[in-house]
Amino acid sequence: MTASLISVMFAAIISQNIVLSQYQGICPFLGVSKKMSSAAGMGFAVIFVMAIASVFCWLAYNYILLPLEIDYLYTMAFILVIASLVQLLEMILKRFSPTLYSALGVYLPLITTNCAILGTANSVVVFNAATYSFVEAFAVSVATGVGFLLAICLLAGVRLKTDKADIPKCFKGFPITLVTAAIMAMAFAGFSGILA
Repeated sequence: MTASLISVMFAAIISQNIVLSQYQGICPFLGVSKKMSSAAGMGFAVIFVMAIASVFCWLAYNYILLPLEIDYLYTMAFILVIASLVQLLEMILKRFSPTLYSALGVYLPLITTNCAILGTANSVVVFNAATYSFVEAFAVSVATGVGFLLAICLLAGVRLKTDKADIPKCFKGFPITLVTAAIMAMAFAGFSGILA
């Protein structure tokens, strides 16, 4: 791996975090971060879908859409790929991990329309098509998913503490979660400029 790719991956995890810097994927980030187990499950599900989706989207874009000169249909094609992968993931979780499946609830199908997944596919496949090779697109997608996992698990850890803390009544529940997410975003932004 080149130093520039490592720099881009570091940025995808920390300083350009998909949730805390680009504000994509907020719905599952806030909705599933009440318990550490469900937050970690959602994080790994997002990594899986994001990595596999970027692979299939890269292949579809470069070997189907571009040769047929219908690359303007990339958004529809990417949504189709992502929806198919989420359905596959949903069936696998329902079969092999029913507790995680029920813990993720409505947020699992929401991965289909999660703008973090579509945004990452657009970024690594279309907008940086001249920059990223197949392997680089995959690596950046995995790093972006790891950034989502890191953010959601950190928020889940803080939420476990704030649920037991003596917080003013007006801040209990969702308001303190938003304040926590804002402080996390500021902390992650402090890493901007270190590598990327």
